[in-house]
Amino acid sequence: MSTEIETMPHESSAAPTVRLSRRSEWASRGAISFLMQQGAENPGVLSLAAGFVDPSTLPVEETRRAFLELFADETRARQALQYGTSQGSESLRERLVPFFSALEGKAPAELGLTPADFFLTTGSQQLLSIVCEILFDPGDICLVASPTYFVFLGALEGVGARAITVPTDEHGMSPEALDEILSQLADAGELPRVKLVYAVSYYENPSGISLSTDRRPRLLDIVRKWSLAQRIFVLEDAAYRELHYDGEAYPSLWSFDAPRDTVIYTQTFSKSFSPGLRVGFGLIPEPLRQAVIDRKGNEDFGSAHLTQRIVSTALADGAYPPHLEQVKQSYRAKRDAMLAAAQDYFTEIPGARWEVPHGGLYVWMTLSAAVPTGFDSQLFSEAVKHQGVMYVPGELCFAPDQLERNHMRLSFGVLPPDQIREGMRRLAAAVKAVMG
Repeated sequence: MSTEIETMPHESSAAPTVRLSRRSEWASRGAISFLMQQGAENPGVLSLAAGFVDPSTLPVEETRRAFLELFADETRARQALQYGTSQGSESLRERLVPFFSALEGKAPAELGLTPADFFLTTGSQQLLSIVCEILFDPGDICLVASPTYFVFLGALEGVGARAITVPTDEHGMSPEALDEILSQLADAGELPRVKLVYAVSYYENPSGISLSTDRRPRLLDIVRKWSLAQRIFVLEDAAYRELHYDGEAYPSLWSFDAPRDTVIYTQTFSKSFSPGLRVGFGLIPEPLRQAVIDRKGNEDFGSAHLTQRIVSTALADGAYPPHLEQVKQSYRAKRDAMLAAAQDYFTEIPGARWEVPHGGLYVWMTLSAAVPTGFDSQLFSEAVKHQGVMYVPGELCFAPDQLERNHMRLSFGVLPPDQIREGMRRLAAAVKAVMG
């Protein structure tokens, strides 16, 4: 004989509360999602916002050849399709020794690097995120340039860290200002909370500025001077290092770190080869290495092994250098188109000025202080809704302690030169419309 049990429905009609973590709230800025939404809602808009690479330069043939070469050998193919290690493909790490040494202008033996020194990541962004995870507790401090990479500001917010601005000029972050800020933090008893200085060392996203050669060793000396309560690290983001078009070729910050105990170096093949492959690499001071491996292992069991092997094959068969030259030629022409259009359309706009980058993907435009550029500004609405052009508001690129609202980050990465020129014409028309 069975017994039937009646169950009564829950009397409350309210849905259960969804309780997200504090980190979810800290990481809630949705600038990229908003920009993508604006593009979808306004078809025909010319985007000077997207920091994507030029689709016409993507290495279709080079990647096809690398893939076919890799899969011509069944054993190597199976290895590429298997899990990798958290540190990444041994094959690519071996290739990175001569590759990075060439960037440094040194023989591999001079640098003393081995494959074991390199860490492979999902683009460079993954290492930026992991560094935040392993270094910062809520309330800890990171010192950043003014302006700086707004996605990294989001990574800091995501772990509850505080970003404090270091004044920056056309030569990059000021070492003297950094020294003064660290002195003030020491006087306030907050020096133990300072964990990191973040520096985009080449053609900074968003400003296009590079840290000058003479400032690089001075910056490291100041960081060491104030590494009293604990080691303060420098995170060198060299994502745009290879996109050099003219002007001085800068040595890395890492090259001035003789003890190899201060600089965390990160670079990516996303801008120079293919973002879809999502392959980056880093050099990490020894005290942080195990923490990075542990954190990374918890996140992904090792970044995509197949794409790492494809990049390794492209480096081995000689396909990479000519491709990089093609990419640089394309971007140089598009940068020149944007700068020429700025000269033609913005020269007569009161207060308008812009940086001339020697590499990278961006031109930093400053308007009169009376012309805000944010998502909620009249200019953004006029540009997107009426003129059909989009940009990244510069205020996203400033830490909360020093917001500036009259700048724009303009990207020449995606559009061809004629559309870049047309986009700049539309943007100038939007500025003139809101200025009356």
